[in-house]
Amino acid sequence: MVSRQDAPILIAGGGIAGLATAFALALKGVTVRVLEQSGEFREVGAGIQLGPNIFRALTRMGLRDAVLADAWRPGAQEMRCALSGRSITRIPLGEAYARHFHEPYAVTHRADLHGVFLRACQAQRLISLENNRRVVDFAEDPDGVSVKLASGDELCGSALIGCDGMWSQVREKIVGDGPPRVSGHIAYRAVLRREDVPDDLWQSDVILWAGPRTHFVHYPLRRGELYNLVAVFHSDRYVEGWNAEADAAELWTHFKGQRPEVLRLLERIETWRMWVLCDREPIKQWSRNRVTLLGDAAHPMLQYLAQGACMATEDGVCLADKVADHPGDPSAAFRAYQEARYLRTGRVQIMARVYGEFYHARGVTAELRDQMLGTRTPEQAYEGIAWLYGGM
Repeated sequence: MVSRQDAPILIAGGGIAGLATAFALALKGVTVRVLEQSGEFREVGAGIQLGPNIFRALTRMGLRDAVLADAWRPGAQEMRCALSGRSITRIPLGEAYARHFHEPYAVTHRADLHGVFLRACQAQRLISLENNRRVVDFAEDPDGVSVKLASGDELCGSALIGCDGMWSQVREKIVGDGPPRVSGHIAYRAVLRREDVPDDLWQSDVILWAGPRTHFVHYPLRRGELYNLVAVFHSDRYVEGWNAEADAAELWTHFKGQRPEVLRLLERIETWRMWVLCDREPIKQWSRNRVTLLGDAAHPMLQYLAQGACMATEDGVCLADKVADHPGDPSAAFRAYQEARYLRTGRVQIMARVYGEFYHARGVTAELRDQMLGTRTPEQAYEGIAWLYGGM
């Protein structure tokens, strides 16, 4: 077989993970082909939260200011009881926070973050962005990889990076662990225009209403022009993907009896989108020779630490570093990347489950949560999350 060691690296998936990785590799002088299954590069969804750790990665890529230009900088994160309305804990995100972590906390629309990465990739001559390219299989040999597409076409590359998400086809061939773990939690999400939010309900901070087996989060997006709403509750429903139309009646059943502020915001929504929250058990090995996984394909996590996009961006920067450290040897680079990332991402996967239990606590467990969180000083709150936000 003709040597393909100088061929581009192939990336399966053109979401946030795939584009962040492509751009990070291009900055190292690596040629990349991004294979996106849909007819256009776009991101569905709603708001995401960006911790200081992703801003360190974005700084490495020169994209920090571009992301902040469209983001919203909340003054605090606050957890309130969804039944009584009282404040459980409030974490300031201003000067003291910035001194502690040396980077901001922000919230943004997924499409805005994706758009920053997309425009950066479009400006890079080393990156080829290709649509209608769904990867369904691959084969590898000492010189490179061959990728089979749903169309029947085959492409060749020096290596393959699976950024194809929770239901990754690449992962199934490397790890073979079947479908993801269904958490028993379901999320409804919607975005309102600022003018559609009553003034007394609009909050500049990230507000989380914690209820028994439920929680409801809201915060501004896109420089304050939009308002993001996410309602989560326990359910045994399962729908693959995360953009299905949701049944409002099921939502009302779970949030019945909660605070008027919560119910009034829920009433503003005409159409909800839903997704079933899934993750997987942490694993130590997600690479095989010239093929590796990244982001949700490698370490899918529940959303309770708001770290899916953050971890994927960190992954991309780390992987690019390792590829640069091992020129011409993607197998060694992928092993080094995996070794550098598996414990950090595994900890986030596990702790996201723990936070989900905190948010949805009821009875005595909720009282203990409120007592523990309510007595913390802001500095103690910062120290409690320093393992995460101090990374990258």
